[in-house]
Amino acid sequence: MSESDYVAEQMSGGCGSAEPFALQVIDDSMEPEFKKDCIIIIDPTGVARHGAYVFAMVENGYIFRQLVQEDDKYYLQPLNEAYMHEKRSIEFEAIEGVIVQQSGPKGRRKERKHYA
Repeated sequence: MSESDYVAEQMSGGCGSAEPFALQVIDDSMEPEFKKDCIIIIDPTGVARHGAYVFAMVENGYIFRQLVQEDDKYYLQPLNEAYMHEKRSIEFEAIEGVIVQQSGPKGRRKERKHYA
């Protein structure tokens, strides 16, 4: 099963759809907090709030960004300043999960970080 098929199954309510799952970060748009090739754990039942790192459906694809709330509007923004032009507004319902943990690409325990 490919990564995109797995994500599609998870998000569509397939077997284990409420279970956390892992994905690899494939670019540097979320650096310095999330390095390219690190592994993130996404909890589909996590609480999304201002400042949280979220996994969302945008334009028929998935994206990982920081959630920003301004008044009654929600935005997804990258952390890397080189990508700030990619900040985009979203509907809150587009959020599919919250990042709860990351690990370096080698999976060492000392590289793990948890998010509340």
